[in-house]
Amino acid sequence: MWSLTCSELNPYKFSSFVTLKAFAAAIEALIPENFPGPWLINILFTSLIFTLFFFKKLKSSITNLSKFSLLFVYSLVYDLLLIMILKKILFAAASIIKLFIFIIFTTNSNSWENNKKYYSNDLGTLSLMYHRFNENKYPSTNIEMEIFKKQINIIKNNNFDFYNPNQFDLNFNNPKLNKKILITIDDAFISFYKNAWPYLKKNKIPFILFVSTKPVGKQGYMTWTQIKEIEKENFAFIGNHSHSHEYLVNFNFEKFKKDIDQSVKIFKDELGYNPIYFSYPFGEYSLKQKKYISEKFKYAFGQHSGIIDTNKDKFELPRFPINEKYGDLKRFEFLVKLLPFQYKKIEPVDKLITKINNPPEMFVEFFDEQMNLDRINCFSNEGKNWNKTDIELNNKKLLINFKQKFLFRRGRINCSMNDNDGWRWFGIQFSVNEN
Repeated sequence: MWSLTCSELNPYKFSSFVTLKAFAAAIEALIPENFPGPWLINILFTSLIFTLFFFKKLKSSITNLSKFSLLFVYSLVYDLLLIMILKKILFAAASIIKLFIFIIFTTNSNSWENNKKYYSNDLGTLSLMYHRFNENKYPSTNIEMEIFKKQINIIKNNNFDFYNPNQFDLNFNNPKLNKKILITIDDAFISFYKNAWPYLKKNKIPFILFVSTKPVGKQGYMTWTQIKEIEKENFAFIGNHSHSHEYLVNFNFEKFKKDIDQSVKIFKDELGYNPIYFSYPFGEYSLKQKKYISEKFKYAFGQHSGIIDTNKDKFELPRFPINEKYGDLKRFEFLVKLLPFQYKKIEPVDKLITKINNPPEMFVEFFDEQMNLDRINCFSNEGKNWNKTDIELNNKKLLINFKQKFLFRRGRINCSMNDNDGWRWFGIQFSVNEN
């Protein structure tokens, strides 16, 4: 039984477990042995593990617990029972240690899963980002409904699957055998509710609506009643888009946390829960902010272009912005057919650049299995205009040599490759600080 539960463990997890478990056991050794015999505990242990493994195979809600985590569920329950029986302070200390272990290895599983890097034949999930519908005076964030409907037909005609956000969550770590399309809408403008929502509802097309809590109910924005109406549908999901929707990357860290925490509280008050999806306003964030977001959410979306695959950072997920300028049907049909451009590692990790590191030193490390990397071309807006970027490929490592600084407020680079199966694409957005 022990070998079965430990066979899939990360070595760092396992070493931490052994150390902390031994410490807990040392404390327990001081406890009198007048507690229920081991035969009862073994029966309970075997029954619990068998039950949990059985449900795990059925992919029930308990499948989010790893095999490793199941041992801690048992240990925690067992120790709490003994606390009630023995009322020993020492045993309480041991239980706290095991609870600490359990929290580390379950609630923080996202960060561990995010470190699993391996190349696969993943057709990916392409996420589209919309804002306004039929609001012509805002061309940079608007899309006409007639164009939107034609875009939906393009997706259907190519036999791509609209991805329910619930399935996106459950199957994120599984390579996609068929192309998935995930629709997202930012800001919860009233034009979405009046124009796009009836069409999406009629056709039961899944989507995530990202809501900033401060503007809710104000002129031009949806109300909580309207948001709750949408949230009731099993194909419609609500995401968190901060409270203020300001340039959060300009906030000091305490002010940033206050903004996020305020949005979380309002969501819990209004909907009864905080969404698991987050969208960075303007796609901007620092590494420190991203780490805080990872403590509050399971996924976070930016505004850099690309296709989601199993190797993408769950807190830097790409989306293609769609508007009047970048929403023409020819371009749309090209981008929905794009394939994931997978990579093992990318530097710099922090997408906030300042005068000290502008332009940044950037490289992308690919997998040994990836072919045709000599076909890569990259374009960036370094300096002032979009131009081809100087790149150098060496042993599956792409060095990007920026010649000019990025101008305030956002810098971008997009890389593509015409592979044997089609075009692959990834993009990166930098937040440019003038200080």
